[in-house]
Amino acid sequence: MTDFGQYLDSLITSRGAGSDLSVQVLVEWSSPKAFDHDDGLSQIYEDEYADSDEPLAWSTVLDLFAQEGESPVAKTSLSKNTQLLSSSRTEDAISGEVAELVGFDQIELVTDLLGSRYSAAKELSLYSDPRKKEANDMVSQPSKEVSVSLAPEDARRRIDETLKSNAARPLFTHTAQEAPEVLPHVYTSWANIGGGNVLSLHGSEYMLPIGTTRQDYEDYEEVVIPPARMVPPRESERLMPVSELDELARDSFPGYQSLNRIQSIVFPTAYRSNENMLVCAPTGAGKTDIAMLTILRVLDQHRSAAAPGSPLRAYINRDSFKIIYVAPMKALASEIVQKLGKRLRWLSIAVRELTGDMQLTKAEIAETQIIVTTPEKWDVVTRNQQARANSHPKALQKLKLLIIDEVHLLNEARGAVIETIVARTLRQVESSQSVIRIVGLSATLPNYIDVGDFLSVSRYTGLFYFDSSFRPVPLEQHYIGIRGKAGSPQSKKNLDRVTFQKVSDLVRQGHQVMVFVHARKETVNAALSLKEAANIDGSLDDYSCQDHPRWDMFRRSIGESTNKEMKQLFDNGLGIHHAGMLRSDRNLMERMFRERVIKVLCCTATLAWGVNLPAHAVVIKGTQLYDSGKGSFVDLPVLDVLQIFGRAGRPGLESSGEGYICTTDDKLTHYLKAVASQNPIESQFQTGLVDALNAEIALGTVASVTEGVRWLGYTYLFVRMRKNPMQYGISQGTLVDDAGLLEQRTELIMRAARKLADLTMIDFDLGDKTFTIKDVGRIAAKYYIRHQSIEVYQELLRAQMTEGDILNMLSKSTEFDQIQLRESETKELKNLSNFIPCDINRTKEGEVVTSQEKVNILLQSHISRLPVEDFALVSDTAYVAQNGGRIVRALLEIAMSRKLANAAVPLMGICKAVEKRMWPYEEPLKQFNLKAEILHGLDESRTEYHPAEIAAMTAAELGNLIRLNEIQGRALLAAAKQFPSLGLDYSLRPLGPDILKIIVTVTRAFDWNAKLHGSMESFWLWVEDHQGTTILQLAQITIRESTNNLDVEFTISISAGTLPPSITIRLLSDKWLGTDDELSIPLDSIAMPTACDSHTHRVDVGFLPLSSVHNPALHARLRSRFREFNAVQTQMFWSLMNTKLNILVAAPASCGKSFLAHIAIWNELLESPSSPWALIVVPNDNVASKTMSELRFVTNGIGVSLERSAGTNLFSPPSGKLIRVITANELLENPDLRDPTPIRSHPKTILYEHLDQMDASYELGITLVEHATQRFPTRRIGLARSLIDSTDLASWLDVESMGFHSFLPRDREQPLACSIQPYTISHTGALFKALAKPVYTAIQAGESGIVFVPSRRHCQSVAQDLITQCALATFSERGFVPESVSQIYLEDYLARIEDQMLVNFVSRGVGVFHHGISKSDRHLLLELFTEGIIRLLIVPRETCWSLPVRAEVVVTMGTQYIQGDPSTSERRLRDYPVVDIVQMQSRAVRQSGAGHFVLFCPAEAVEMLNKFLNEDGLPLESQLLETEVLGKWYEERRREGVIRNRQDGVDVLSSTFLARRMMKNPTYYGLHPDTSVGEALSRIVDGFEHE
Repeated sequence: MTDFGQYLDSLITSRGAGSDLSVQVLVEWSSPKAFDHDDGLSQIYEDEYADSDEPLAWSTVLDLFAQEGESPVAKTSLSKNTQLLSSSRTEDAISGEVAELVGFDQIELVTDLLGSRYSAAKELSLYSDPRKKEANDMVSQPSKEVSVSLAPEDARRRIDETLKSNAARPLFTHTAQEAPEVLPHVYTSWANIGGGNVLSLHGSEYMLPIGTTRQDYEDYEEVVIPPARMVPPRESERLMPVSELDELARDSFPGYQSLNRIQSIVFPTAYRSNENMLVCAPTGAGKTDIAMLTILRVLDQHRSAAAPGSPLRAYINRDSFKIIYVAPMKALASEIVQKLGKRLRWLSIAVRELTGDMQLTKAEIAETQIIVTTPEKWDVVTRNQQARANSHPKALQKLKLLIIDEVHLLNEARGAVIETIVARTLRQVESSQSVIRIVGLSATLPNYIDVGDFLSVSRYTGLFYFDSSFRPVPLEQHYIGIRGKAGSPQSKKNLDRVTFQKVSDLVRQGHQVMVFVHARKETVNAALSLKEAANIDGSLDDYSCQDHPRWDMFRRSIGESTNKEMKQLFDNGLGIHHAGMLRSDRNLMERMFRERVIKVLCCTATLAWGVNLPAHAVVIKGTQLYDSGKGSFVDLPVLDVLQIFGRAGRPGLESSGEGYICTTDDKLTHYLKAVASQNPIESQFQTGLVDALNAEIALGTVASVTEGVRWLGYTYLFVRMRKNPMQYGISQGTLVDDAGLLEQRTELIMRAARKLADLTMIDFDLGDKTFTIKDVGRIAAKYYIRHQSIEVYQELLRAQMTEGDILNMLSKSTEFDQIQLRESETKELKNLSNFIPCDINRTKEGEVVTSQEKVNILLQSHISRLPVEDFALVSDTAYVAQNGGRIVRALLEIAMSRKLANAAVPLMGICKAVEKRMWPYEEPLKQFNLKAEILHGLDESRTEYHPAEIAAMTAAELGNLIRLNEIQGRALLAAAKQFPSLGLDYSLRPLGPDILKIIVTVTRAFDWNAKLHGSMESFWLWVEDHQGTTILQLAQITIRESTNNLDVEFTISISAGTLPPSITIRLLSDKWLGTDDELSIPLDSIAMPTACDSHTHRVDVGFLPLSSVHNPALHARLRSRFREFNAVQTQMFWSLMNTKLNILVAAPASCGKSFLAHIAIWNELLESPSSPWALIVVPNDNVASKTMSELRFVTNGIGVSLERSAGTNLFSPPSGKLIRVITANELLENPDLRDPTPIRSHPKTILYEHLDQMDASYELGITLVEHATQRFPTRRIGLARSLIDSTDLASWLDVESMGFHSFLPRDREQPLACSIQPYTISHTGALFKALAKPVYTAIQAGESGIVFVPSRRHCQSVAQDLITQCALATFSERGFVPESVSQIYLEDYLARIEDQMLVNFVSRGVGVFHHGISKSDRHLLLELFTEGIIRLLIVPRETCWSLPVRAEVVVTMGTQYIQGDPSTSERRLRDYPVVDIVQMQSRAVRQSGAGHFVLFCPAEAVEMLNKFLNEDGLPLESQLLETEVLGKWYEERRREGVIRNRQDGVDVLSSTFLARRMMKNPTYYGLHPDTSVGEALSRIVDGFEHE
């Protein structure tokens, strides 16, 4: 028959992957040996012929069907088919059995039979019943019998004829069907078709493998799935010898002769490509080594060529990559860390665990190449902007490989998390154009193609499927459903009986058995139950191993153990193993079982995960286990079942293994379908969609419905909605009409967004369909809080709350919904409630009747360190404590975001109470590791001392206080001095009639101990109102060892009419109890400056033409630049041009005031017959360069010289008409102003530019110039941005009312839309990642844009982020380059750029502009920006004054920057000077059209900045007392004799701007309102004289 099979194969197949399989199937089918493996046919044979003496009339299947009449097989098959089709079971229930009888190659016939099952059953009944058949023959013509020869030569002839006949038929005879997809790396046998993914009729489940049997017994039902048949090797296969690998791979597989079959098949893709991969293989098939190959691929790509003989580790660039390995649970994560760490130690590759239990510092992450984590932890890391920036930025930026182990968990509740992190990674790959390889490892799962599509795996290169036949040892699986009500005594009795029966049968056959139970105490109970049953049964001797040669030795070893149960069970060949045993006892048990000194080991699942200890058979006794995370008994996870079954069979020692799972009969189908891969893996993403969407909005990756729909397209949910729409409530017709399911995805996003908006977690603009994260949503994403819990907090979080209120609210969080109250626990809970300090809201007085009450009691018991006895309660307490701390932190931030002072203080206390396990009212020094007698002595002392008071005592005094010796007193003193306490001081600075700046000085007042305090201590500092109910402003500060004092500025709005009596400064440590401090600031004695009523109102009376300038030369020179003056220029034109008055103009930026002042100077110089000169004073070099550039164009054509003065010969007579430009610092150093003799020449006009930037040097310089020119007819012109009050400035410059022009910011003539958008993220890299999306959205409002960032180091990252956002939005690689610009034209410019970094950005239409770039590149960037080739400029803060271009949209990306302190090497966060922000705003003011200015700033600064920028103008106060400039100048003049005495000093100071502001705003300068100016100035001079 083999020859016949080969001949048939040569006719109907081509040589390829499937030819060997077809020959084998045909040979097996035509041989009676086939029935040895087919339970159904062999059973028929045994039933029919077992007792017969007649010889078998057939030897092959062909002979069988050549017989006359009907064979017993055919008769029985027809009968069974008739019974199935006529039964009341559903089509899905019988489809598998019908397919087995008819044949899987006739699946269409199966479908037809099921579609008309009852008529088919009738026809089969007529055919199989002889009497009915005779009756039927009477009405039909009898057919002639045809004899068919089955001789090989006749068979060959008939096949040839059939093939020739088929070849002559038309090519197409019916509707064309799509050919089934042939995937090259799918390895499955038709014999294992159940695992090879043949769907039932309606596609709801996959069929069980051929040969599966089902038997009913009195106590149980048993389904047996036979071992899978091995898929024969393909011609191209061979095992990969390790010796053929390169050095990197070879030395990473020590002890390996070759890779196994699966690893060898996968090797080319895993190690020699960057393809995404999905590898589905049975447990124990070596998937971890496949992960190792992909890791080695990354190492290989990040190493340089090694010199011969040099160690390979020296050539790996460890800082250029990160690898993330996502393991399903913490236990497995630890195991993976050990395995990978050991294998890669020779390469110095660091492997660390990052889970809820194992945190990593920023330094540890930096030096770690492989991070092993869990799905939930990686979700937290990647969703939390703060964590991304602080701890894990490089782990994300350098991520090259993401390995997801056990990806089949998609089908479980945790699957939503896997979908989230994969979708986030895929979007990161797409947006950043980076290469992040995704590798999924899984047990055999049915719809592996869908999972591969989800992971973006190529079906033809990266998808590998190996069915269960690839197990190292073939496994026979037994699924046993125990009869009886679940949990009932009868069910438990049946479970014990069946377990004993199966274990005894296996032991009797000489096999070792591992019995898995789900609680530590159950290991002993199960072993004793087996011992007792065997004793009753008389089979106890079968378990004994006393004839083992090493039994006596182990008997002596076990005699040394203190574990009585171990000793008791050992003599009967039984053992126990669980995590609660001593490590030495566990090791001993493992050794004894491995050496076969015990036959049965009763253990928990930790043995299956943590130790490689195989046995011939494993028995899972029961499938209910207690889950402390859910607070109830749950079904044993399928992942655990697979892991336990993976321990069945001993590779290399046995040829088979057996796995038994004993469950209740109602769970039998569940485990049968789940473990046997019968159910398709479906998405669980909809259950977590709302929270996942909130996380993406908080992250900034989804900002609209459109983006949300696109994001859903990356999920497994989308894949399955298209494959199995009915499961997700979608009709087939909908899928036909909308293949992309846009409408369904839109509805899902809209529904989730509306829910988030209802909970105030996001702002949802229904018009634009855009999302904006709010504080509550950001906090929920950061702390992994469910939106259902946020709904609870909205109702219960109030302005005033006690600790009891907080605990009651906390206990109602939906994160604790899984916690169940069991009747057996009520007594202990009631007892615990008698010892807790806070009352609980009881439903029934004196009783515990709800799970919320249980949570409250357990949390308080945890804080109080009360002992808990019940095992389940211990687990519940750990769960409540672990999650309670996280949730309270979230509640604290929510309270602070809502400014609820009275709620935030107790919430902070509860946060620290949970973490420290002590109440806020307890002795603070308990937080130190002091001896119990010391703490007892403190408690017993009659007086309560604060740690600061204890720190002020001596060791001897403390020894007496605690009634111990001086040595113990010294230990107490050291602890008190290290207790984190800070000193508080303040100064008040009114900035306007309703704006008060508070400068809080924080002083460290404790000894630093690195072991206790680490690298820093974090504190919260806030200002609250006098009632203590509302937080006015808050800040989080960091104290380091180098910090001695720290200034923190708060700016608050107060009522201009009536001042509150006081405000309070409150200080709270973020982790130490007892450090809270507060400082009350009385406001009844301060004097706020009065409101200014002298602002000039803009009057639109028409625009003066340029002809109003009567000087012909000047008119001719200006004519090419403009034709008429604007409204502000027109209004001040007359006083500037037609009078000699001193002038002060305070007006909005870019209103043309400087240009008009320049015209006035030119005009005066040109009209003067002599050789007059003018002096222009500017605050700094940037403004000087800009002023020179603006003046040069006109002065060159009208006969006026221009000079950049360096400070020397400033007042020397010029040779002609001249304008001198000088900075304030140069002015101060001018020798002419040091000399008391009169100056030689005076300027005709002095122009003071940018007085709003006046610092100490500028003010002192102006004072000296004014003093030097006071006897000359010099005209003074002062220019400033809009000021809150400029009257004192006008008085200082001797400006009369006619020359005084003070406009408000709203008087700007050019249209400018200003938008201030708040953020609540601290100043970290996370902030700029989060702002990338809204900044990109903002710059889309115009054709050109400028983005200001805090420093040069932010320029590149922000530019890249904005290019990424553009690529995501436009699906184009052009970035911001206009479509009208050709690539050739752009490349001409790119060739001229020197900086290669700039080339990359400019090619995407983005420029980076700062003084670190060469001058030629800067000029080229400005040219490209002016021509519109570059649409976007990224500019650091300090360059805003030298940037000569404007844009339609200007964005200020944050208003804080980091400033280093050279004296301490400490970096401190500073706010932008407001004048810098106004200068940035001016870059959006254009003469040609409307501008847009968008300011992103901290939420607490919004109100203040809005007043300064858009309403009242800038505050201006003297800075003379803020720096050492005045003191040094005074000391020099005093030494030189210029200042002869105190009175001379007072006289000098009386002419400063300071003297005038002291009268108007005394509180700002620390003066009492009644203090005279003379007295105040005298004090200043006295201070200088004293120094």
